[in-house]
Amino acid sequence: MGGILAPRGEVRILSAAAVGGHEERRGPYGERFDLCGEDDRFGQTSYELAEAEMARIALSLSLGKLGIGEGALDLLLSGDLQNQCVASSQGPACARTPFLGLFGACSTMIEGLGIGMLALSGAEELSLVGVVTSSHNAAAERQFRTPLEYGAQRTPTAQWTATAAGAMILGRCEGTARIAGFLPGRVCDAGIRDAANMGAAMAPSAADTLLRFFSERGGAVEDYDLILTGDLGQEGSELLYTLLSREFPTLPDRHKDGGLMLYDRKKQDVHAGGSGCGCIASMLSAVILPEVAAGRITRMLAIGTGALMNPGSIQQGGAIAGVSHLIEIEGI
Repeated sequence: MGGILAPRGEVRILSAAAVGGHEERRGPYGERFDLCGEDDRFGQTSYELAEAEMARIALSLSLGKLGIGEGALDLLLSGDLQNQCVASSQGPACARTPFLGLFGACSTMIEGLGIGMLALSGAEELSLVGVVTSSHNAAAERQFRTPLEYGAQRTPTAQWTATAAGAMILGRCEGTARIAGFLPGRVCDAGIRDAANMGAAMAPSAADTLLRFFSERGGAVEDYDLILTGDLGQEGSELLYTLLSREFPTLPDRHKDGGLMLYDRKKQDVHAGGSGCGCIASMLSAVILPEVAAGRITRMLAIGTGALMNPGSIQQGGAIAGVSHLIEIEGI
């Protein structure tokens, strides 16, 4: 059985940037984003192209913080929610950098950071690796559910796909944080068939990953300043607490969820919270990593939780499996 993968030498997060849309600007952390658009189109003719542009901008901003251009990257890892990850291939991958497309739904950023850690650990030829993920509310609704123009009523368990993108640059030189370990998730199928209840589909995989991590690493949740998930939302977070109430009764005291951080649920009509590839990516980039850099978070776990579905599987009544990848982050 696969266990925690440790880097060979130092693998650090050198810089990060977050881009959001109009609703993200209105959220509790809107001012911490590097850039927020006014109309969610980012100067493009479609929402799908707007997502690609968001991802491209996020990568450009993260590189700019290091004073380097796109040509400095040795490898780009990128993924999104659109079929065949076209937002990545039309956006940040246009930087003419060697490109690997990823798909893990909302877990894609953590998957990318883990693979980036492995790449830098195993190939001395690599110096800088970029990781980018994105999602767009209108593009995702059109693909997975119904176009926004239909005005379909959402159920209380539904989550609001974030119009956001996050980008991080990994390397071995000085940075804001180090990646201490990576635990790839296992696919868990709880038989959930409701596309409007992704939290229930993802919570079992998040519980499985946490149990595996502490079984191997030892210790307790109190050893970490933060256990971040993204994105279980309200429904999935409550289910996670229930599933782990015996093993980790104090988990709610250390846990935050990117889907619950991104929006103000009392003022914004997002129902059970946020979701999407760009959700945990933007919260990590805009909110959490600056706290690590400032020394207010010294040791944390980031768990990307993904609902593995596509339009075809939903239309055929298939179950929605979940997967949750984990990285351990430490301050420098």
